[in-house]
Amino acid sequence: MTDVEETTANLPLMRKCPFSPPPEYEKLRAESPISRVGLPSGQTAWALTRLDDIREMLSSPHFSSDRQNPDFPLMVKRQIRREDKPFRASLISMDPPEHSQARRDVVGEFTVKRMKALQPRIQQIVDEHIDALLAGPQPADLVQALSLPVPSLVICELLGVPYSDHEFFQGCSSKMLSREISAEDRMVAFEKLEGYLDELVTKKEADATEDDLLGRQILKQRETGDADHDELVGLAFLLLIAGHETTANMISLGTVTLLQNPEQLEKIKADPDKTLAAIEELLRVFTIAETATSRVATADVEIGGTLIRAGEGVVGLSNAGNHDPNGFENPDDFDIERGARHHVAFGFGVHQCLGQNLARMELQIVFDTLFRRMPGIKVAVPVDELQFKHDSTIYGLHALPVTW
Repeated sequence: MTDVEETTANLPLMRKCPFSPPPEYEKLRAESPISRVGLPSGQTAWALTRLDDIREMLSSPHFSSDRQNPDFPLMVKRQIRREDKPFRASLISMDPPEHSQARRDVVGEFTVKRMKALQPRIQQIVDEHIDALLAGPQPADLVQALSLPVPSLVICELLGVPYSDHEFFQGCSSKMLSREISAEDRMVAFEKLEGYLDELVTKKEADATEDDLLGRQILKQRETGDADHDELVGLAFLLLIAGHETTANMISLGTVTLLQNPEQLEKIKADPDKTLAAIEELLRVFTIAETATSRVATADVEIGGTLIRAGEGVVGLSNAGNHDPNGFENPDDFDIERGARHHVAFGFGVHQCLGQNLARMELQIVFDTLFRRMPGIKVAVPVDELQFKHDSTIYGLHALPVTW
């Protein structure tokens, strides 16, 4: 067992190649797979780069997701809330047993059965946006025409959030996820969106129905006598942000990748049953929310032969883990035949992504429909001219100009 105390380097976050992790990850994994690093927030933390170590840490009860813990490792400087605005915990920042109960309350909304019931409506949304895309001018920005509006509209209908407000909440979420604006500006965006959802939940509490997720949660709370307004606001906040930002970026990244790998794309066109396998590989390759697996130790615990002490932050670099050659043969190759679903793109353990079934279904419908209806689609500029989101905590594309 080792007990390393020194910070070895600042954590590299820039992907030199947009389709691969930072090259420093491979060096870290080979030379110091569990090492102390400096974070952009000014904190220091342990960085885990091996798949097995990340999965072990995420399944251990001795690591907390509490973002309000001052030792929790952050990629940006901590946002300071005013004293009159108490923190509303969401699922992502809860620990068991509080997390266990809160997740049980809502997990039924994301079962495979319920997702299948949504499938016709999602297909309709995708078709309508591709209709508009085909009727419009070329080149077109796929991000604005398809990638962003489809998951935004789906999550709005699921939650019961008016889609007419999408420009507002998309603007807030973009600022909150940016690494390039001040902590104060991020907090302003956070509080604006939180205030909006607070008001929305209040309106729904006055007239709750079973037509949307928030309404069903309100009715369920009334039945059990456990009404918790702040918990509902926190849930709405988490699902609204996670429900559109992540899937939107994967649509854009997946489209570029499949177009850059025509032999893989042809396999999907010839056999749509391969689309889900391609989605798993895309999720693994990009791991767009790689630091969502950050935690803080609540006890002294050994991971991979290294002692991590209580109060120390840990960043599970899931993008490094998903490119670990001990977990995936030739990990930097894009291979839709790989069949590896043990990646950690959706996390692992009790905090594994609640909406993964929805994300997979949306991606499958989008890719199958897009390449069937627009077989001649291509990226309108050289790939090295695309603006990738190196400035955001969720990786993706700012824009994707396409022609067909």
